[in-house]
Amino acid sequence: MNEIQKYIAANEPKMMDDLFSLIRIPSISAKPEHQPDMMICAERWAELLLEAGADEAIVMPSEGNPVVYGQKLVDPAAKTILIYAHYDVMPAEPLELWKSQPFEPEIRDEHIWARGADDDKGQAFIQVKAFEYLVKNGLLKNNVKFIFEGEEEIGSPSLEAFCEKHKELLKADVILVSDTSMLGAELPSLTTGLRGLAYWEVEVTGPNRDLHSGHFGGAVANPINVLCGMISQVVDADGRITIPGFYDDVEEVPGPEREMIAHIPFNEANYKAAIGVKQLAGEKGYSTLERNSCRPSFDVCGIWGGYTGEGSKTVLPSKAFAKVSCRLVAHQDHHKISKLFADYFKSIAPDTVEVKVTPMHGGQGYVCPITLPAYQAAEKGFEIAFGKKPLAVRRGGSIPIISTFEQVLGTKTVLMGFGLESDAIHSPNENFSLDIFRKGIEAVIEFHQAYR
Repeated sequence: MNEIQKYIAANEPKMMDDLFSLIRIPSISAKPEHQPDMMICAERWAELLLEAGADEAIVMPSEGNPVVYGQKLVDPAAKTILIYAHYDVMPAEPLELWKSQPFEPEIRDEHIWARGADDDKGQAFIQVKAFEYLVKNGLLKNNVKFIFEGEEEIGSPSLEAFCEKHKELLKADVILVSDTSMLGAELPSLTTGLRGLAYWEVEVTGPNRDLHSGHFGGAVANPINVLCGMISQVVDADGRITIPGFYDDVEEVPGPEREMIAHIPFNEANYKAAIGVKQLAGEKGYSTLERNSCRPSFDVCGIWGGYTGEGSKTVLPSKAFAKVSCRLVAHQDHHKISKLFADYFKSIAPDTVEVKVTPMHGGQGYVCPITLPAYQAAEKGFEIAFGKKPLAVRRGGSIPIISTFEQVLGTKTVLMGFGLESDAIHSPNENFSLDIFRKGIEAVIEFHQAYR
């Protein structure tokens, strides 16, 4: 057992008490009745940052829930690390599926069980305890700032304006985030990319009212038929999106990173069996792991129109609707893609119908270069703590605030996450492995030691 591990073992009871004090606060940003809990949780975080060794920790107002800001400045000439986390959590429902109370944390089978155990109170706590170790042992060589927000689970609607207003306060050389996951407990990995998103609702209108399909069928265009035909034109037989200009800004994954992706253990048969499909589909020339992480995609998320009730009704509908989305990759601007899709979709509509495209929401993608010094420091931290070099992995989902940091603050982010799929974040029985928690603290301490 090394010195870091001895420290963690000796201080773990106090660590659990402090973490549990946070978890017991039901800081659910999606529910207005928990508004008072947001301030209580923010204030508790500020107390814990001061106890950990921050020079300053304050609760600051935003347009929404309060933001916790803390800092420890050791040398004006040193690099500055900005640590981001969120203190809000998802609702706990359905409550009947929990094996224990969601906001009364328990330790069972070497796991912490509670809402927020992983996402993101547990992972944020890893960062704070690593910081505390460095301060107490006189090992902190870089300046450290903290920004903890209370709206991540509802899309961080207030954080961009907060960042714009406090650019100088949040100035840093790199942003460090623990809010992502690894491939497995024995397969450590660092997230290097996140996809962006563009989302629309489309409406296709034919006749001015629903019509009798016997009287009008075959003579009047059916909006549902037309909508299906239009959607089928957006992706070609090779899985390529046909929107003109769509691929203009798509970044090709560098060869070394594609090679790393190719070495990720992946059992395609198990993958298909788990989701109950006989065959996979996607863009020609790319592996499944590339298709769902570092290549763009187009999907119909919902489609409706006409009669969908019990029994039959011979109707030719007046309108048809669909909700569609694209996952985007680095350098694809979701505003640009939104307009390209709207223009293209309207252009392929026949004169028999009218088409309306309504943009819903979107966000930019993000890529962290594996050549970034801070990434390499994180890689070293993982290697020391977990005993093996982490794989670089791009993820198919989106965390829009990460790209916002790059756009507003001009700062790259390293995603040093420790979650596992089995942690059941956003679901009943969320949990976090104590073994991963301990290794996470060690990995973050080693990151700080390596980053200069």
